[in-house]
Amino acid sequence: MRKIEGDQVLMRIFIGESDMWEHRSLYMSLLELFRSKSLAGATVLKGIAGFGPDSIIHTASLFRLSPDLPIIIEIVDTEERLQTILPEIDRRMSGGLITMEKVRVVRYERTDR
Repeated sequence: MRKIEGDQVLMRIFIGESDMWEHRSLYMSLLELFRSKSLAGATVLKGIAGFGPDSIIHTASLFRLSPDLPIIIEIVDTEERLQTILPEIDRRMSGGLITMEKVRVVRYERTDR
């Protein structure tokens, strides 16, 4: 197990639920990429509402169910590892937003079950 702690980088990737890569959902493609590169971990979050550069609001309300809800993927790892994988992420994305910010990791521990 690789342990990370202290100052690291949080990468957030903002995409749409309907975004695809090679006939599969983009978020699953990215999640599998991150796992194959042994990144510390990643979480996919589904938003209930949002809008992007087109200013169209996508929402999960009962009256208007959007087929393209916002998806945010969060990854925390070293800056070097995230910079290395950035070109592979960019190659898969036809739109969206990527942000990176410094964070302090207080605890990262795997417990055996």
